Amino acid sequence: MPGTRITDLQVIKYKQLRGKLNQESAATRVGISVSSAYRIERRNELPSQREPRQWRTRTDPLEEVWDAEVVPLLESAPVLMAVTVLEELQRRHPGRFGESMLRTLQRRMRAWRAQHGAECEIYFAQAHPPGRLALSDFTVADELGVQIAGAPFAHRLYQFSFAHSGWRHARVVCGGESFQALSCGLQGALWMAGGVPEEHRTDSLSAAFNNLAEHEELRRRYDELCQHYGMRASRNNSGLSHENGPIESRQGSLKRALDQALLLRSSREFADLGAYEQFVAETVRRLNARCGRAWEVERARLKALPVRRTVDFEEIDARVSKFGTFSAKCALYSVPSRLAGHRLKVRLYNAHLEAWLGGVKVFECERLYATTRDRHPKRIDWRHMLPSLKRKPGALARWVLRDAMFPRSQYARAWQHLRERLDERSACRLMVDLLDLADQANVVAELAGVLAELMEQNKLPDIEALRSRFAPRAPLMPSVQVLLPAAAVYDELLELA
Repeated sequence: MPGTRITDLQVIKYKQLRGKLNQESAATRVGISVSSAYRIERRNELPSQREPRQWRTRTDPLEEVWDAEVVPLLESAPVLMAVTVLEELQRRHPGRFGESMLRTLQRRMRAWRAQHGAECEIYFAQAHPPGRLALSDFTVADELGVQIAGAPFAHRLYQFSFAHSGWRHARVVCGGESFQALSCGLQGALWMAGGVPEEHRTDSLSAAFNNLAEHEELRRRYDELCQHYGMRASRNNSGLSHENGPIESRQGSLKRALDQALLLRSSREFADLGAYEQFVAETVRRLNARCGRAWEVERARLKALPVRRTVDFEEIDARVSKFGTFSAKCALYSVPSRLAGHRLKVRLYNAHLEAWLGGVKVFECERLYATTRDRHPKRIDWRHMLPSLKRKPGALARWVLRDAMFPRSQYARAWQHLRERLDERSACRLMVDLLDLADQANVVAELAGVLAELMEQNKLPDIEALRSRFAPRAPLMPSVQVLLPAAAVYDELLELA
């Protein structure tokens, strides 16, 4: 091949074949050109025995400026790029150095750095015995394009993996990189694996704190979590992702596997979060099947689990306002009106929250997270507000939380439809009656469909007709006819006995 040096072995093989074949055939056999074969026959020495070349095939275009200008630039700023040096030379010597000089300059600078440059960092490949090391990390999975109930689903994936076998566990994370997500994912992975490694490594946890005090608190809680399971806690240095290399590479393989599975599925939309979590778990199960043998070896070396799990939630105090709501981590939640004025202990888990009054859990719902688009999300359950709205329906007109209260978008559009065609008092009364009907008859989805049809026909809903339509109906009782046997039949049975 052009540009490839001819080796001693090729020369020896060529000379052996030359006694049997012509020049062209022998050259083809050893992979050299005919002209190279002609030169070999004219010389007796091998390529390794020749004197190194001391001459140039053309004049060095950088000879006058290399030592005088380029080398001082590299010594003062070793990280300068060749294109920057070329631009500087073009500025100093207009019209002398063209763009074709770039590749020559790059080769010269690379050779100079190899002899006179700074020391480079060396990476040391590590051996990972079974059961010694496990790693955790988060990765943003928005590029998968997953949708939940028709809406784009912005989320992360937490992944836990053993360094030796590659066995992994993944969990969907709705919010950011929090301690709750780390604790919940780590404990779930350990209990699914059935054992504990000697050491657990994560990144510097820099994405999970906002200030130094919060950083120290997070480190303390992480250390306590690992101590509970008898693991040695370790963290890689900030900005050095290669120290977490085994998990970084598996983040890419996990997302590729999920993307391929989504392509086979022919749809990236899921009915709810539970269906997507089941899809992720099934994909991870197939990945783990590839490392079955190594996992059996590693599982035998794991340490025993503790008697119980430790807490994987954050507890905060929250007071229920007179508006029937409380705030937790920038999100607003409604609760049953009977809790107004009470101070609750709110336990924040990764995917849900629980509200406790004394030792009794009085409320539970999905947890909301603030985003750049919605810094103060709201979860207002219309059933919590309905009893008060039935007593004061006029409050609906200018209620600040009205739009967040509607159970479906059809109800919000129906409200706008009513406001445009009825006076305020009648519109409020009719809207509250519709919500009450949806609650009493448990027909939220069915009534939403009816309202959508009425709006398309530009008609107003008739509440009495809707109540009759969705009123519970008594089940039809079957007609049963009982035939009594004659008394003489019993006498005949006694005689037979």
